[in-house]
Order: sequence, then C-alpha cells, then structure tokens
Amino acid sequence: MDFKKLDTIQWGMIGTGDVTEVKSGPAFSKIQNSRLVAVMARTLDRVKDYAERHNVLTYYTDAQQLIDDPQVNAIYIATPPNTHMEYAIRAMNAGKPVYVEKPMAMSVKECEQMNNISKQTGVPLFVAFYRRGMEYFNQVKELLSEGKIGTALTVDTKIVQSPFASDLDPEKHSWRIERSIGGEGYFVDLAPHTFDILDYLLGEIKIASGYAINIAGNYEVADTVATSWKFKSGVLGTGLWTFSSTQSVESDAVVITGTRGTISFSIFKQTPIEVRTDTGVERYDFDRPQHIQMGLIQMIVDELIGKGISPSTGTSGIRTAKVMEQILR
Repeated sequence: MDFKKLDTIQWGMIGTGDVTEVKSGPAFSKIQNSRLVAVMARTLDRVKDYAERHNVLTYYTDAQQLIDDPQVNAIYIATPPNTHMEYAIRAMNAGKPVYVEKPMAMSVKECEQMNNISKQTGVPLFVAFYRRGMEYFNQVKELLSEGKIGTALTVDTKIVQSPFASDLDPEKHSWRIERSIGGEGYFVDLAPHTFDILDYLLGEIKIASGYAINIAGNYEVADTVATSWKFKSGVLGTGLWTFSSTQSVESDAVVITGTRGTISFSIFKQTPIEVRTDTGVERYDFDRPQHIQMGLIQMIVDELIGKGISPSTGTSGIRTAKVMEQILR
C-alpha cells in the first residue's frame, strides 16, 4: 500500500521529557513544511506547562485522543521505550506516520512487529537516530567514501562516563536504569547511537557479541559492557562502555583504522574530526546544532511531502536492535 504524500506535516507529540525541550520539540516548528500542533503527557499540569512554554495550542493527557486529532497527521513518540511499540502501532493503524525515539523498542520482536504494521498499512516509520542527519557525521562518511584513509580495517569505540548524582540514590533513580522501562540501563540508552552511526558509515553489522556486567553496584542493570563485532564488509569492531568511572577520565572516542590512516571522532561531544595519514593531520570542526534532531526531522518531512528520503527508518533501526540484542544475549 502506497502512502499518500502530505503537503504540510502537522505533528502530534506523545511525551514531554527532557529530549523534547531542546533536542527535538522546537525543531518541528522551525523547519520547512512542518509544525508541532499538539502534545500529550499523562499529567495535566506538565503538558499544559509544556504547551504554554512552546506555543503549542492543543494538549492532551490521553495518547489516543492526540492520535485521533484530525489536525494531527504525523506522530512523534518521545516516551520511555516500554511504550514505543504500543503507541507506534496505534498511530500507524490510524494512518499517521511515526517518528519514534531510540531505542526503537524493548526487543527485536517488538521492532519487527512495528515494521510489519508499517508494511501492512503502508504508513512510514522512522527512528530518531538523528546523527544520520548531522553535518558532522556526514563529513566522516564523505571522508570514508573518498578513500581518505584507504580501505577500512577496524573500528574501536570507547565511552567512559561518571555516574549521575541520581545513580547514587535509589530514591532518585532514572527510568533509564529501571530494566522494565528502559532495558539494560545506559548502555541500551546510549550505545544504539554508536551502532546506528557505524551502520550508516561502514555498512551492516553482521554479528556481534559481548559481556555486560554491573561492577560498581549503584543499580541493578549493567554499568560496564565489552563488545566485539564484524561488519558484512569484513571490517572488525571493538567497544568498551562504562558508566561508573570518574569524571577526570571520561572518554567519548571512535577510531576507524584504514590501510592509509585513521579517522577519529566522537559520538556525543562532537570533538573535531581528525584524519591522520603519512602526509600529516587534518581536522574538521563543526558547530553543534541548537536543535540536534533538526537535520533528520527535515529529511523525514521532505520524504513525507515527496521531496526527499530519510536515512533513518524502521528498517535501519531494527538492524541496530539486533546488534544490541546479540551483545546482551
């Protein structure tokens, strides 16, 4: 079933958490052919406050009422992962395209169910792996395509973070470290960004494995994960994540090694891209966008109005879900 292209995308947003304040929410009304027309949160005071601060005229405390709103023709889901599948399927069955936060869902099985509904209804499904729409990462992709470091051989990633204050107080634990809501902690929240962008830069990851363990004991889910993987192309990857170290040794680094040199960059901090070859060192620096999801959202809007293609879809999203599941298995 073909989806009928729209003229203007009028978004309804389910969830008003931190990610929507700057990263995503304001972008919907700042790009071409798009505006945020309705928001939903379970608490009336919260959703009313959000709507007033962001100049959104319509707000709800019931997700189905937002989905059914005739002025809304696309849905952004910004809730914890345990509700992603439910809301996405409801929206697609109502004929409304979905843009869902990452991780796409709680399991590969749930992701497959979402993709199946998208195929059955012909309604597009997109995932918020917004790095695919950022100049910074597209510069890395261009450097690889140009053969700047020759043929890629390996990729190594290392993410070291210190605990949040809330991690140290069981009374203040975030939903991100509650297994029933967010999955296996910060690894599930943050590592998909790494695996998705590597899929974008180097192609599909064919097989992955790893060890996930809680060492510091601040909460129940894993705080330290070691991984290895192999791309379909033959490129080999390794990665280390820990969320219980100390601030002075924090790290956010990816190094792709090729036959002629290396490309180094970061996933979260957007440090200057660095290319090292026998001829010297080149650096590429980019300003961090105010609304970091804006580039991808524009691409999604362009696809929905028939003027472009989004690089992040339910199909690409499920590949990352499979990698995560293989590692945590």
